[in-house]
Amino acid sequence: MGLFRKREPTKNEKAHHEVIKMVNMWGEQYYRWDGKLYNSDIVRSCLRPKVKAVGKLVGKHIRDSTDGVKVNPEANIRFLLSEPNPHMTGQQFQEKVANQLCLNNNAFILIIRDGNGKPMQLYPVPCDFCETVYKNDELYLRFQYRNGTIRVFPYTDIIHLRQDYNDHEIFGSSPAEALKGMMEVVSTIDQGIIKAIKNSGLIRWLLTFNQSMRKEDIKAYVKEFVDNYLSVDSETWGAAGVDSKVTATRIEPKDYVPNALQTKETINRIYSFFNTNEAIIQSKWTEDQWNAYYEAEIEPVAIQFGQVYSVKLFTRKERGCGNRIVFEASNLQCASLRSKLELLAMVDRGAMTPNEWRATLNMAPIEGGDKPIRRLDTQVVNLVEDMLVKMNSENCLVMAGMITQLLKAAEREKDGETQNQYQGRADPE
Repeated sequence: MGLFRKREPTKNEKAHHEVIKMVNMWGEQYYRWDGKLYNSDIVRSCLRPKVKAVGKLVGKHIRDSTDGVKVNPEANIRFLLSEPNPHMTGQQFQEKVANQLCLNNNAFILIIRDGNGKPMQLYPVPCDFCETVYKNDELYLRFQYRNGTIRVFPYTDIIHLRQDYNDHEIFGSSPAEALKGMMEVVSTIDQGIIKAIKNSGLIRWLLTFNQSMRKEDIKAYVKEFVDNYLSVDSETWGAAGVDSKVTATRIEPKDYVPNALQTKETINRIYSFFNTNEAIIQSKWTEDQWNAYYEAEIEPVAIQFGQVYSVKLFTRKERGCGNRIVFEASNLQCASLRSKLELLAMVDRGAMTPNEWRATLNMAPIEGGDKPIRRLDTQVVNLVEDMLVKMNSENCLVMAGMITQLLKAAEREKDGETQNQYQGRADPE
């Protein structure tokens, strides 16, 4: 029985711990500019479409049982997903977590439980520093907040979301090193443009006097030259004349301005790193472009949210009873009006309820719209066979009435055809 006992970590393993530093901290080992990725307009524009889409995900508690599928069967879990804490709604909470996930490839959510171990509140952990700590063979995470406060929480009370999960055993790989070079290039280009603009307003003319003059006379002569020849209001603006005691030389500024193509390519590399493009960022996407972006970026996050929430909010026994969390996204909201109208065929066949179809059109639900409907000409082919199998006294009377009506209709149709034939023969006479 001891073959499957959990292995005790060695002394070296206990001493070993992994550390991750978030990119929102100030530190020379990450960046040489002002230090924060989120301050970059390019990075923020790359993150915003994904963050907004993740914020629109709708979390639901699903319970699969022999009685069927139940949606949000417990009020406390439903409130936890829609109102995770007194300071945030579900949409605001998911956007904040998504921002941390995109910037650090790690996002931490603290679970506050009641005396019975039931989850009551959820809080994002905006830390600058995180490391793993083992206590009595159990994994803990030590967080250092921005104000210097340090807190330690058991890993079982942390919902941990991660991306680029490769190097570390616990943490996702930070994007800092991969973005470091590109962000320095963008920062240098921006600074170069600013300096070029400032230098454009510097000295344009150099007056060289051929004889010794007092400083006051030099200053007065330069002012007179500017007022007479460089001022727009001057009568001689555009033409200048000087005597032999001074030489006027025009200075052409030769500031380096980065090539527009090089700048665009650097920005495209950042777009590629965040798996986005200009159409998504500037909301110029087509239906197919958004569907591709959704499947590549949003859907994996929705799946990870659902699986990690399920593991941390429910015990193994509760999950075995069919309890799970799913995050749904109505991707049909981004479909064209023509595609939404074509979904009416799905409503006629019972694949969608009327209220589900109305939701894609941003219309309010209607009473009775949660029940699927089906056109009579789209009934299942074995409907009559199923009725005969389930035949009882009540069904027998219904079937007899239907057969009687069909016979009467057939008899009336036959009488009509006979009468028409008789009239057709009588007309020639």
